[in-house]
Amino acid sequence: MRRLLPVTDLTTPAASAADREWTLDELADAYAYPEGRRPWLRANMVSTLDGAAQHDGRSQGISCPTDMRIFGTLRGLADAVVVGAETVRLEGYRPAKAREAFAARREAAGQAPAPAIAVVSASLDLDFSLPLFTSPLVPTFVITGVTAPSDRVHAAREAGAEVLFAGDGASVDPARAVAELAGRGFGRLLTEGGPRLLGQFMAAGVLDELCLTVSPLLTAGDAQRIAGGPALSVPERFSLISLLEEAGFLFTRYGKI
Repeated sequence: MRRLLPVTDLTTPAASAADREWTLDELADAYAYPEGRRPWLRANMVSTLDGAAQHDGRSQGISCPTDMRIFGTLRGLADAVVVGAETVRLEGYRPAKAREAFAARREAAGQAPAPAIAVVSASLDLDFSLPLFTSPLVPTFVITGVTAPSDRVHAAREAGAEVLFAGDGASVDPARAVAELAGRGFGRLLTEGGPRLLGQFMAAGVLDELCLTVSPLLTAGDAQRIAGGPALSVPERFSLISLLEEAGFLFTRYGKI
C-alpha cells in the first residue's frame, strides 16, 4: 500500500494515493522547497532500521524503486547537488540529466535544465576524466580550500569544472560552501552525502532539512550511519514535515524548527 500520512494524523491513509503510484507532480508538490527561504540546504539519505546507511559500501542495496523516484524528484527540484568526493568515487557519480517531467517547473523557477553537481574535496583526489567533469549538461563545481594542490586545481579546470574556494586552508568550511553556491544563484541545495559531509553540514548548523528514507531492513555489521564526525555538543531538534509509506519503507521529511 502507498500512503501519505498527514503529520496531524499518522494513522489515516490518503485515499487518492492508496492504490496507485505517486505521480512525479505529486512528489514534487510534496517536496517543494519553502518559498522565500534561500539558501535552503536539504539532505537526502537512506538508513536501515538498525542505522546502516550502506550495505557492501553502497546505499543501493537498502533502497527501493520509490526511494529512487523521490531521489530523482529531489534532484529535479534542486539548483545544485552537493556531494563529497568519497561518495563520488564509491557511487560512480555521473552528471545530472534534464528530465522532461520537471522541465516546466524548472523553467518557471528560472533554473537550468538540470541541477549542477558540486563536489566537496580538500585533496581534489578525483578522476577528472569522468563524464561528471568532462561532459555535464551544466558545469560541475569543485569546492575546495585555498591551499588545495595547485596541480589538481589546474586539472579540474582543464577538465571543464568550475573551482570554488570555500576555506582558508586545505579543508572546506561548510557554511562558506553554501554561501559560495548561493552567491552564484544556487539557493535550492541538495546534499546526498556521504556521511562525513552531512556530519560537517550538521556541525556547522547549515542543514535546513533532512529527507530520510527508513528501510525496513536489518543488516548489523559496522556500516556507517547517515552522518559521521564529531558529535554535536547539543543535539539539534528537527520537526516532522511529512511522512509517506510504501511496503514498510517510510519516506520522512524533517525541517529545522
